[in-house]
Amino acid sequence: MDTSQLLKGVLDLAVLAVLRDGDGYGYDVLRRLRQAGLEDVADASVYGTLRRLFQAGALTSYVQPSEEGPHRKYYGLNKTGRDLLAQSTKTWNHFADTMSVLLVEKEAA
Repeated sequence: MDTSQLLKGVLDLAVLAVLRDGDGYGYDVLRRLRQAGLEDVADASVYGTLRRLFQAGALTSYVQPSEEGPHRKYYGLNKTGRDLLAQSTKTWNHFADTMSVLLVEKEAA
């Protein structure tokens, strides 16, 4: 199965979950997603998701100076983002439970 197609459907939820643990800038969020096991996530997809979630009002942002190069734009969850994460988590859990039931092989009668 092509995991890139699955990622498209759950990247918002994954980014929100990563930011629940603390604010982060684009590459930091990408690194945390990959460390969590989403190795196939594309850089551009994460940056686009952060921008879209910010424009939708689910994230705050601020700029911090960096000793290693240009300033970094950090993103964090606000109340709207936390509410979206909670609702999306419920939806995901229901979907995952349903898929688990469908995929379990039934014993021969």
